[in-house]
Formats: sequence, C-alpha cells, structure tokens
Amino acid sequence: MKKLLRLQSALLKEIDKYEDVVPDRDHFIDWERVHIVSCAKIGYLLALKRGVDPILAAAACACHDYGRIITGRQKDHAEVGYLPVMDFLRKTELFNEEEIEQIGLAVKNHSKKEEVGTPLEEIVKDADVLDFHQYGYAMGRQSQQDRLDALLKAGELTPPRE
Repeated sequence: MKKLLRLQSALLKEIDKYEDVVPDRDHFIDWERVHIVSCAKIGYLLALKRGVDPILAAAACACHDYGRIITGRQKDHAEVGYLPVMDFLRKTELFNEEEIEQIGLAVKNHSKKEEVGTPLEEIVKDADVLDFHQYGYAMGRQSQQDRLDALLKAGELTPPRE
C-alpha cells in the first residue's frame, strides 16, 4: 500500500507542477486530483474482485489521465499520455519495467471503452466510468454509457463474496 501512496503523492506533485504551466484546461484541476485518488480506490476494489494485482490496478487507475494532466486537453489524452507516463513511472522507481509497460498500455487504451483489452486495461476503463458516475457526471460518449450500463447490470458495485 505504501507504493500506491507514494505514487499518488508523486502524481499530485505533477499536477501542482503542470497547474501553472497549463492553466487553460478542459477539466478543472481539482477534478484531476479527486479523480486520481477515487479511480485508484475503485480500481483496487475491482482488482480484488477480479483476481488482478490490486496495487498494479490502483496504480494504473491513478495514472490513466496523465496525458490530460500534462496537456490540459481531453482530446487524444490517452495516447498522448502513453510515453510520458512511462517516463514518469521510471523516475518514481516504484515499478519494474514489465509493470511500467502494463500501466502504460492501460493508460494508452483506457479511452477505447468499446474494445476489450487486458484485465488491467478493463479495470482502468471500468473504474473511469464508475468514478464519473459516482460524482454525477454524464457519460460523454455512448461507449462510456454502454460500459457503465453493463457494469451496473452485472452488479460490479457489489462486494465480492467469500
């Protein structure tokens, strides 16, 4: 869990750094701060339920909008964030190269809500739409709404049974 806390701390410092560099943003900066933490928590819980490494899933969820953090733009932020997030993760020295690549791919592919990816990618996509939903945001694309509807229908918000 300390790894995740260190990562979130580093991400929040990145946001602080880019807040002054990129003042004109598509999403207000405090949303980015909230979204990092709440997506990570949702991803952690989904990973536990689905048998995926919860720390890796939470890390990928925390990092998934890195492209938007550094550019301020929603358009193409997933692809734009791919290489920079991997450089950022290397600098943190919290993850090995294989984990960095997995997180990077989850970042790169998280906007492709209609495509099925790796279990880690799917957790990031699901945590993203669930987080928007829990704060009352409307889904901007039909593929997001479809994913949310499927999650709600499947009972993904219920705790795992032991």
